[in-house]
Amino acid sequence: MEIDITRFLAIEDPADYSASTAEIGPDAGRITWAAAMRFAAESDPPLLATEDRLDTFRDDMRACGAWEDAEINAWTPQECNALLCQRIAGDIREADLPPGPSESDWLEYEAAPDNRGTIYRGDDGRVWYYVGS
Repeated sequence: MEIDITRFLAIEDPADYSASTAEIGPDAGRITWAAAMRFAAESDPPLLATEDRLDTFRDDMRACGAWEDAEINAWTPQECNALLCQRIAGDIREADLPPGPSESDWLEYEAAPDNRGTIYRGDDGRVWYYVGS
């Protein structure tokens, strides 16, 4: 499933949603989760705007093996969108893509040997994030 993250990459600081205790202190988890929940509540449309997209995301998270089915099934749409926000932010940070990446930033990212391909540019200039296997 492809998620359009053009607006996310253009205006957001991914460290607001994915930062370590070494970076922002012992409340990093609480701070970044609160920010991600706000992002999910205020996004119009949300990253995961349909039940099908929510189900695909939940299935992908099951594959991670970190949560029980009952817990994943209990996640609200806002929580799913917040988790996806954090995941995207972490991948953007790992890719070292700055807000509004330039052509040279993209070329460097695309050529990186550790590029997992979850973030990519479309021919139309939009930026996409892939969820699934």
